[in-house]
This record gives sequence, structure tokens and C-alpha cells, in this order.
Amino acid sequence: IFEDLSGQDAGYEWCCSHGLSGSCCLRSLRGPRGGMIFFRKDPVLGVDLESAINNAVFPGLQGGPHHHTIGGLAVCLKHAQSSEFKVYQNKVIANCRALAIQLVELGYQARVEKILDMASVTLNKNSVPGDKSALVSGGIRIGSPAMTTRGFTEREFAAVANFIHEGVKITFDAKPLVPGPKLQEFLKFVTTFDFPLIDRVSDLRSSVKALTTQFPIPGL
Repeated sequence: IFEDLSGQDAGYEWCCSHGLSGSCCLRSLRGPRGGMIFFRKDPVLGVDLESAINNAVFPGLQGGPHHHTIGGLAVCLKHAQSSEFKVYQNKVIANCRALAIQLVELGYQARVEKILDMASVTLNKNSVPGDKSALVSGGIRIGSPAMTTRGFTEREFAAVANFIHEGVKITFDAKPLVPGPKLQEFLKFVTTFDFPLIDRVSDLRSSVKALTTQFPIPGL
């Protein structure tokens, strides 16, 4: 989980030197919604981390044991020890690289998020280095682990990049047509019956559906 794309296991070294680390259970680990805290059993700088953390979690933050979540976490941690999970993680990294490469080759705000949502492409804004404000994010976050779980390969991720690119182009073409500069005016305009680019959005949504229906969601 901690290993970055360069192969540097920096997260493990940080945990060992500080005696404390944590992780969420969903997304790349594919577990239930929740979190885990790892800590040294021996006191660190005279602090009993075990007692402090356990008391903070319960009764401080958590009012019940949530056995269903504990069971789900146990299953996902067991699966994380399998060779299948290692193959999956390698696929996630390969797919992320394929997506990034395609987006760079295509030449790369909140408006794009709305257009893509209308076309059945779900993503959200995310801050990246260089942003002047966290409220005006310059990046997007994409669920590459979930798509990899559905069976997407580098080929499909390149197609996803093209979907995003088409959504960006529609957004740029739509922006001058909006009767005002504000985001709320844009969001209202593109959801009206008079939106002149709705056919392009519908065509994009059809392309997205044609690809995603080939990869059913596991369990559904």
C-alpha cells in the first residue's frame, strides 16, 4: 500500500521510525469503509501508544464494535496476502500509468466534473501541487482500483482518458455559451432543455455505456 511508483518503500520506513501509522480500508485495499491504526507495543518517548489509541477509538470516537466491519476487514486483509492481490495491485499501477500517459499526450476545472457526470463518467476535484487554493482544485481523482477490479486493462484506461478529453472539449465549447461567468450559472445552463451541446453529451454517455457494460460490477 505504501510503496510508490518508483519502488521506494518510504511508507514502511516512516512507520518504523515514528512508531505510528494509519490507513483507510477501502479504495486500493478494497475493504469496508473504515480505518486501521498501527503502533508500537512498547512506549514511545514515554507514551503508552496502545492505551492512548484504544481509549481514543473507544469510547472516544466509536460507540460500538461494528462486527460486520471487522469481519469485512479480516476478509480483505486475508486477500491482501494472496498472489492474486499482488497481481491486482500491479495492474492498478499499470493502468494508472496508461491513463496518465494518454492524458499527457492529449495535451493537458469544476465545470468538467459536471459535464462528465452527465455522461456517466464519475470523478471529482482534487488539489494538486501548484494550486493557489484548495477550493479551486486543478486536479481530478479517478477510481482506478475500482475500474481495475471490474477488469479494465491499459487499453480500457486509454479509452477512459479519451472520454475525459471529450468531456473537457465539450466543457470548453459550452463555457462561452453560458449567460454568465459563475459556476452556478454554468451548472444551471447545461442541465436545461436548451443546452445546445446535449447531443454531444449523449453520444459520449453512449460510448461510456458501450465500454462499461462489457465489464459488470462484481457482485451485481
